[in-house]
Amino acid sequence: MKNNNSLIYNSFLIIGDAVALIVAFLGAFFVRSHLISTPVAHPVQVTTYILVFSALLPFWVLTFALLGLYNHSIYEKRFSEIGRLFIGSFIGMLFVVFWNYLSLTPILPSKLVVILGFCFGFVALVLVRNVIRLIQTLLFRFRLGLTNVVLTGNTAVTRELVETLYNSRQSGYYIVGVVGSERAVYGHSNIKNYPDFRTMLQRIKIDDLDAIIQTELYADESRNQEILEYAQKHHIAYRFVPGNTELFVGNIDVELFRSAIPVINVNETALFGWGRIVKRAFDLLVGSILQIIALPFMFITAIVIKLFDRGPIFFKQTRLTRYNQKFTVYKFRTIKETYHNLSPEEAFTKMGKPQLIEAYRANGDKIPHDPRYGKLGNFLRATSLDELPQLFNIIKGDLSLVGPRALVPEELALYAKRHTILSVRSGLTGLAQVSGRRNISFEERRKLDLYYVQNWSFWFDLTILAKTIGAIIDKRGDTQ
Repeated sequence: MKNNNSLIYNSFLIIGDAVALIVAFLGAFFVRSHLISTPVAHPVQVTTYILVFSALLPFWVLTFALLGLYNHSIYEKRFSEIGRLFIGSFIGMLFVVFWNYLSLTPILPSKLVVILGFCFGFVALVLVRNVIRLIQTLLFRFRLGLTNVVLTGNTAVTRELVETLYNSRQSGYYIVGVVGSERAVYGHSNIKNYPDFRTMLQRIKIDDLDAIIQTELYADESRNQEILEYAQKHHIAYRFVPGNTELFVGNIDVELFRSAIPVINVNETALFGWGRIVKRAFDLLVGSILQIIALPFMFITAIVIKLFDRGPIFFKQTRLTRYNQKFTVYKFRTIKETYHNLSPEEAFTKMGKPQLIEAYRANGDKIPHDPRYGKLGNFLRATSLDELPQLFNIIKGDLSLVGPRALVPEELALYAKRHTILSVRSGLTGLAQVSGRRNISFEERRKLDLYYVQNWSFWFDLTILAKTIGAIIDKRGDTQ
């Protein structure tokens, strides 16, 4: 494609990674040789050290490339990028150690240089990549490095793309125009609208166009062919968004059916095969460890609830998990004993505040300072201590550490795509809980659950668990 913005950005990433690694290992050499008084085991000339390390540098960069650190998709995945940088740094360090082992003369003055180089290198790589990102964002403000794109198609996806790409400073795209959608529909009067593709071509310059995104498959095949051929003829990036996007999310593979016909397999979830085994083993291992650690806190919590609020210690409720199976979820009771086992409507009516019912439902089943909870209940919810009994559900196999939120049957019945969500075990925590928790709507939370199901990976689980710890610390707890 004629737009070289991505190529230029990746080139700077490669250069930045190389510079960061060189500076890091030179720093490690200097610290060990000049700042630590203990004599080195193998004195090495700095020139020899630099030459050998420079020879290894291409292998290091190649490792980063194989890990996907120069793919465009990694740009939006900061946590994943950091993890891959860590793995790449470790593999590169093994290259250095292996070279030192095979070399007739040592190339490392001491083992400490490798450890320091690894630590300095990882930190330097993260810093350099963030600086490059910052520079790119600053250039976007001056409309430098933007990708000029035309959207064609009168669909809901077109309107969604307009909202996603409209802020050029964040997206890196500039919308040259929209073909086939009414301006009133997408609501931005400064975006040019064209009735058809040919009219658009007559009013813009070819040099002003870097990419075309088609969101509608026209009944007239010649119109589709016209757009594709134009993009290919002028070396413009072309993307097509299928009408039924659900066919192209999650785990997909292509095979020759009966050795003759190409077919696309669309799996309901990316979590199948070995992934299910690894996930269950991880749940059992980590869940058991957490259970052992949590037992003293659970014992103390149970005693405190019994002493200060009396009534039942646990809250029990029927929820749904994988394959539409019902199970009983266990939590420490946080609602006052007086309102235990009552619906919100019944509880608010009983306390003489029926006016809170409408506010509760309108606010997404939440109101500030909910009078059903006492000080103890609010503390347990804020610290997520009320969730600890669910570790029993995890060990038993009802729940997973990470997964869609376990909902009551009546609640989930309202969602049309519930069967896809129920293709995996529900979780103690999940993507929805760490992406705004109760601050986002029911529909948005279910979309996040759906995204998790269709895009599962073990690394994704680790990322969500790490973010959950941060959410608890920030007291953004969301109860199940």
